[in-house]
Amino acid sequence: MNEPVSMATAAPHLGLYVHLPWCTRKCPYCDFNSHTAGEAPPFIDYLDAVLLDLDRELKKASGRAIETVFIGGGTPSLFPVSAIERLMQALGPALAEGAEVSMEANPGSAEADRFRGYRAAGVNRLSIGVQSFDEVMLGRLGRVHGRAEALTAAEAARDAGFRAINLDLMYGLPDQTPEQALADLEQALALQTGHLSHYQLTLEPNTVFHARPPDLPDPDTVADMQQQCQRALAAAGLMQYEISAYAADAQQCRHNLNYWRFGDYLAVGAGAHGKLTHNDGRIERYRKVKIPALYMARVAEDRSDVEQRQLEADDCVLEFMMNALRLNEGFTPALFEARTGLPFGDVEARLQDACSRKLLARAEGHYRTTALGRDHLDTVLAAFLPEDGHAA
Repeated sequence: MNEPVSMATAAPHLGLYVHLPWCTRKCPYCDFNSHTAGEAPPFIDYLDAVLLDLDRELKKASGRAIETVFIGGGTPSLFPVSAIERLMQALGPALAEGAEVSMEANPGSAEADRFRGYRAAGVNRLSIGVQSFDEVMLGRLGRVHGRAEALTAAEAARDAGFRAINLDLMYGLPDQTPEQALADLEQALALQTGHLSHYQLTLEPNTVFHARPPDLPDPDTVADMQQQCQRALAAAGLMQYEISAYAADAQQCRHNLNYWRFGDYLAVGAGAHGKLTHNDGRIERYRKVKIPALYMARVAEDRSDVEQRQLEADDCVLEFMMNALRLNEGFTPALFEARTGLPFGDVEARLQDACSRKLLARAEGHYRTTALGRDHLDTVLAAFLPEDGHAA
């Protein structure tokens, strides 16, 4: 299967990702496209470029309404309230009624003071990068905030009027014990935000931690942390709906669900990635120029896309499975056909084989990973690699 996809039917949900790339300091574990802010980041000039880029992106979408927005980084909460107001004003006519608008923030006191302004501008979901409530762990992670600021930020978000709040929390930190990981989680649960992103620290290429690895807990200890924490999350009423995402009823992140269901999303900002299903069924992925200064220059020349590629059938199969099988709900044959434009028969035999090996299960019309399949997801996905054995 190597022909370009051209069979997709109904247009999927449309999101928008906005990348604001500056941070106060680069964390040693971070592999995102982020840059140290320094004394005078070009916030105004950068936003001008983002808004010009946004106008062009909206034209690509042929009038489709944007149902979710995610403003990520970097640390978007470094941007002044006036900048987010301008962004939201530009977005206003394109937003669907009831659109979810998420924004990442760090728990520094200066940023927390801005939460009320962001809420008034139209941001209605805040994702706070806590990572840990332990002062020692925060130091090892190179974070610029402490425990008190993390606690204050969560309360400040609620006081500012946010009813949808996510906390990012990591486990498997340098020299962390299961007891410490559970204490972190219990503190997060006590804040009752309704959503937690709870994920293991990994050593990503091109990071300080990859070059100079810290002493991390062994795999058995990390597995123990995960099991204890998952029991605590379930007891608190936060149900796992994706590998690293837990939510109370109706608190799931709609923007991220769109990614995992292989939906569409526009992209603006340095290094941002987008995916778009065209009216003729072609599915395209694209990426923006990564360096902020170069991105701004390229936007002025209408050349901000640095990479564009049309997905072929094999690409669609693998990418769909990589996303959908992260979800506890899995997927239906109808969703596969609607999102990829391919007949379900192209993958049915491979799914049945995974079911026979107890890696997947089918129930109520959904294919889902089993507990075994979740632990060996790479093995499951290997069955959907292109015929030459390599991902495109």
